[in-house]
Amino acid sequence: MPGPTPPPVEAPARHSSPSPALGQTINHRSSFAENLRHSPRSQRHPSFTQAAVQELLNHPPPSKAGDPRFVGRDWRQIRVGELVEKSEVRWAELDVGVEQATKMLIDAGPPNVILLREKAQDTAACGTFDYSDLNAYLLVVVGLANPEEAQLVDFDALAKKTRDRESIPLREIQTLAKKGPLVTLPESADLSKAIEHFGSGVHRILVCKDGTTEVVGILSQLKLVKFLWDNGSSFPAIDAFYPMVLKDLSIGTPQTIAINGDRSLSDALQVMSNEGLTSIAVVDNAFNVVGNISTADIKLLTSSSKLPLLQSSCIHFISVILSERGIGDGKDSFPVFHVNPYSTLAHTVAKLVATRSHRMWVVEAASPSPSAPATPLATPSITHAVLSSPANSTPASPSLQAAFPAVSAAALPGARISGRLTGVISLTDILNLFARQSGLNPLSPNDQRARRRRSSSSSIRPSIDRPSIDSARGSSVDLRR
Repeated sequence: MPGPTPPPVEAPARHSSPSPALGQTINHRSSFAENLRHSPRSQRHPSFTQAAVQELLNHPPPSKAGDPRFVGRDWRQIRVGELVEKSEVRWAELDVGVEQATKMLIDAGPPNVILLREKAQDTAACGTFDYSDLNAYLLVVVGLANPEEAQLVDFDALAKKTRDRESIPLREIQTLAKKGPLVTLPESADLSKAIEHFGSGVHRILVCKDGTTEVVGILSQLKLVKFLWDNGSSFPAIDAFYPMVLKDLSIGTPQTIAINGDRSLSDALQVMSNEGLTSIAVVDNAFNVVGNISTADIKLLTSSSKLPLLQSSCIHFISVILSERGIGDGKDSFPVFHVNPYSTLAHTVAKLVATRSHRMWVVEAASPSPSAPATPLATPSITHAVLSSPANSTPASPSLQAAFPAVSAAALPGARISGRLTGVISLTDILNLFARQSGLNPLSPNDQRARRRRSSSSSIRPSIDRPSIDSARGSSVDLRR
């Protein structure tokens, strides 16, 4: 089998303009996807219609009988090994090229991570490769990364290899993304151990065969939340929380990072990489949520023909995301990435599970009545707005004008699509709640977030403004405009 092809574009010098020229090397460079058997489009997940999502919210899975294996058991004493499957563990050696690993990551799907090892016969993981790593690598390749002093030599070496069209092995990009240490648990450990880690901000745990370092499964925050959701009727202590509204539960945080929809996609990717985020809210000029961009969407940029999207607006890229998911003309669009303070926990978890998301954006409630739908049904969709752009709007990427016209953040009916951004609730917040109410002692997720932001504040590019906007409700939104 032939080796991986070189990276798709030539990396500009470290002090060059942060925006790659659209017509320089992009059009004739080899791409990530040219030698891949399947494109990201073929890996799309079915989109949710308004009716399908509303049906999920009205009739959540906890109303169904849970898995009989767990009926009558204390969820805290269920072993982590019972929730994982060895088939979900995918391996790559550290000397595998980034492009080959990217193909593996896209093809494999959830849990969206490749475990790394030194030799093919090893069963212990020494690292991971996921979409955060791919995002960090892409920023280096196109000259948009902002290295810290200790990273300058490595970044220069990567830039030189890119210019020389050499293959770059995974071992050389392991320090690019902001990541925590690997967390492992033996398969006989119970869920109380796992939920303490998850409630403290750990996103995934490697499950090992008892008494060894052999990885036999991967347990993620989302997998655990889905398990507790699907089997809620078997766990009364957890099930009791689902009818409660977010405001009464006092979970989540008002400290929120967002980006204005008129900013370029490259700015959004930089913010996520610098802040160690897996997703970011996209807002209009009145701070209303109009979309969501995650690191998993980076797979749409693995072809050199799509790299001009880095210079398009975030709103523009959202239209591409929706199009790749099979959504056309706004017919199937449904703003599923937000909730309000009067949404129930069941409503929130249903959205997280349905969209496989790590967080929901909290917006101002239109009405304090819990009976009012938290997400309006009969409102203009963002897809419709994007595909019906006014004549005086200017697409951010002229070469994509015919396929993906764009509108400005000022032209979107954001208040009717969602509401003003006031906070965020994540899987970490939900699992932290379950852990605390079960007598466990996870670390504070807000303290973890504050430490992460302090550690990354010095690495934000000067071109991205960081005004802090305090609303009348006391929330703080760090809006990247």
